[in-house]
Amino acid sequence: MSVVQQETTVMANSSTASATSRAAKLMKRRSRIRFYEIIIWVVAIAAYFVLPSKMLILTEIAILALFAVSLDLVLGFAGIVSLGHTAFFGLGAYIAGLMALHYVAEPVTGLIVAGIAAGVLGLFTSFLILRGSDLTRLMTTLGIGLMMAEVANQMAWLTGGADGLSGFLPGPILGLFEFDLFGKTGYIYCLVVLFVGTMIMRRIAFSPFGMSLKAIKGNAMRAGMIAVPARKRIVIAYTIAAVFAGMAGALLTQTTSFVSPDVLAFHRSADVLLVLVIGGTGYLYGGIFGAILFTLVKDWLSVITPQYWMFYIGLLLVILVLIGRDRLARWVEYLPERFSKKEDGR
Repeated sequence: MSVVQQETTVMANSSTASATSRAAKLMKRRSRIRFYEIIIWVVAIAAYFVLPSKMLILTEIAILALFAVSLDLVLGFAGIVSLGHTAFFGLGAYIAGLMALHYVAEPVTGLIVAGIAAGVLGLFTSFLILRGSDLTRLMTTLGIGLMMAEVANQMAWLTGGADGLSGFLPGPILGLFEFDLFGKTGYIYCLVVLFVGTMIMRRIAFSPFGMSLKAIKGNAMRAGMIAVPARKRIVIAYTIAAVFAGMAGALLTQTTSFVSPDVLAFHRSADVLLVLVIGGTGYLYGGIFGAILFTLVKDWLSVITPQYWMFYIGLLLVILVLIGRDRLARWVEYLPERFSKKEDGR
């Protein structure tokens, strides 16, 4: 090998190493815990002590937030629009109820089994969304959700049909913590699951895998040209999202000791999409912020105007669209720089 070739090889290796080092530093900055994230979890814990009479609505927020964050993993990062995410939520809810009724009353066991069952359903249905446009995916996922709802309604011998599944009580969490009448244990349980689930999905989203999902969302064909296996990544992301959606459904069953076909209703898919419209997509915490605002506004409106609260929710959606969802989703940029550093490190 000539001297020129050796020098060229050394320069190429040096350039590759430099690029790899810069990429590693960028990934580290992107995955850094932001100040506002710490505030969110501190406030959530403080709510347990400050709002002891609001445990039920806080629990509802935590469950909806986990459901929304799971959808954001495929919508905000992979760009997969779904109207059938409630299929995984509902399956997890029914699995948790059946586990408590017939097999194991311990909630964490039921939670894990529900997540696995929803993940299996997500894996098998993920292949149906690999082809076609966004409209095709919308109709396909909607069809899956509607079929699941009808199956639950027809299999009354197993699911209780339209009357729902009841007659079970979750046991102590890990055999140690009993559910109480005021919902305090249920809230802490849901908050812990939300925190763990969000941290896992956050780690996935801000890893090279998550960045490849962003590339697929931007242009799947171009991503394939740089050796990103778009179909495989979408299947994996969709399956992971299904797991956490199923866990959210299981939490609802375990904290209410009841499950009905309502968990598979279309309005749940519509609600979770609205939550992401409110909170923003592509950074996971939009699901949490959206769940807080959506639940509180819905609760407030249903008290002051029980007949027309849905009208005002729709009006809020129209206003948000007119203002611009992207503008609202970039609210973090308005925080002081020491609280929210730019992702590129500038």
